[in-house]
Amino acid sequence: MSENSTFATAWKGREREAVPAKSLSFLEGVAMIVGTNIGAGVLSIAYASSKAGFLPLLFWLMVVGTLTTVTMLYVAESTLRTRKHLQLSGLSQRYVGRFGAWMMFLSVCVNSVGALTAYMTGSGKLLHSLFGISPALGSLLFFIPAAGVLWLGLKAIGRGEKFISIGMVVMISVLVVATLLQESTQVRYLLDGDWQYMVPIFNVVAFCFSAQYIVPEMARGFADKPEKLPKAIIVGMGLTFTLLAVVPLSVIIINGLDNISDVATIAWGRALGEWAFFSANLFALCAMLTSYWGLGGSFLTNIFDKFRLGEDTQPLRRLGVLAIVALPPFVLAYSGMVSFVNALYFAGVFSGVILSIMPILMLRGARRSGDITPRWTCSALITHPLIQSFIVLLYLASAGYAIASLLGYLPAGW
Repeated sequence: MSENSTFATAWKGREREAVPAKSLSFLEGVAMIVGTNIGAGVLSIAYASSKAGFLPLLFWLMVVGTLTTVTMLYVAESTLRTRKHLQLSGLSQRYVGRFGAWMMFLSVCVNSVGALTAYMTGSGKLLHSLFGISPALGSLLFFIPAAGVLWLGLKAIGRGEKFISIGMVVMISVLVVATLLQESTQVRYLLDGDWQYMVPIFNVVAFCFSAQYIVPEMARGFADKPEKLPKAIIVGMGLTFTLLAVVPLSVIIINGLDNISDVATIAWGRALGEWAFFSANLFALCAMLTSYWGLGGSFLTNIFDKFRLGEDTQPLRRLGVLAIVALPPFVLAYSGMVSFVNALYFAGVFSGVILSIMPILMLRGARRSGDITPRWTCSALITHPLIQSFIVLLYLASAGYAIASLLGYLPAGW
């Protein structure tokens, strides 16, 4: 099936229905994972770990990255067992019930609004530091291509993610090499920090691995080749881990823990020189843009799915839903109500709990009453009850810590 076909058919006969979707290539699917994950989170985790240090951050990147990949594979199997293409809230409605559907939809809303608000704030700061324009104008200039590609739909998002993600990998490689060659680089900074502040980092890291939301949307694009969906998830998450590790590592070894800005590339670029300042902050803008497309596109299609608005290609309805997705974050960014890192932290707290529980329940429901027996299923190892219990308990404990730290009973992370 060609990429330009209007209808992608995943299965024949008793299997998947034809759906209006553009086919994604494997590279575009991987790029959607990387682009969605590498957004504001990668810019904030160095600052979020400024008290704990790099080693606790690396520990959580490994743990959360692994567990998130597991839950994404749960979602992937659930979508492949379902004839109709549904978003997360629709899958929850089908396999968990009305309450589960509303909780999942609320999770999508909270995570997306928190993320998009952070992108509006961060883009304004970056363009202000680069060109001296007002942050509000910078956010507006960022908003135009961000919302414009959302309007164009899934295939435009996939292509945009692919080209910009490749560019981001190249820019990061150059910046990391320049950091390692810099005379002021001190590898010993990686050993600094205090492990008692490690717990708050968990929720910002959980936000960084936020691509669960786009798995059903990817399933639409892989409808003609469903066996590639889990492979794209695993490869995309592996690349995500690498990028999430090397960016804060580079920022910390050149700046130390005491000189990290909340948008990390600002301090990183200044430490390397003018060329790097522009390169690092161009990377940051690209990271925000690709993540905006991934999360914003998922939010938009979840609204269509949840409220049964029909196909998301209807121009007037798409424009109205796009306004609901894109305008509130712009307003919140300049309301003074939330900071850049806190927007990500509390989005990660709430959505992390929901996304630790709901994929497990969806998978169990899909295995009981799904429409299709897919050619690929999750292995018995990653669906063991002990693994699932550990995932739920870890995210619940982290949410409890977040509430206690907000009330002043436990230390905050930054």
